Amino acid sequence: MLLWKTFLLSIKLPAKQVVFHLNRIPMDITVFYMFILLFIVSIPSLIDQLTRSTGIGSDMNVIFKLIYFFIFYYLPLTIMVFLFITFLGYLFTWVAKLMHRKLKLQILWKMIAYTTTIPFILYTVVALIYPIEDTYLLLSLVWTFLLLFNIIKVYPKRMKS
Repeated sequence: MLLWKTFLLSIKLPAKQVVFHLNRIPMDITVFYMFILLFIVSIPSLIDQLTRSTGIGSDMNVIFKLIYFFIFYYLPLTIMVFLFITFLGYLFTWVAKLMHRKLKLQILWKMIAYTTTIPFILYTVVALIYPIEDTYLLLSLVWTFLLLFNIIKVYPKRMKS
């Protein structure tokens, strides 16, 4: 129930109330949400790998194809996305400082994770219909940047002492 509520809220970003609701969601729920979201994103590749009749591993048993998929596709994808979110979160702590907002890496990490919902779901739906080029990644990155700037503007400015 909480994951569904989180999904619905993340679609409504960057509304002020939504940002503060998502900020109150614990970090473990956010990480679990990202694992599920990344699994959904990897479904088109899983289907492709299971239905492929030529190439490496085409003659493997379905169980071995699933194990191969999780070890050599899902796990590296998850690691790369989590590292990239951490890098962006660190980068945007500096942006927040330049915008005179007091935001920590943890809050920005959560917000970046939630801003990826729409591009990831859109990617999954389109990739199930036909293959998508890598330029889509650039468009989703631009989407994430724009949402993050709007989210940072939602937070009040620092008090000058």
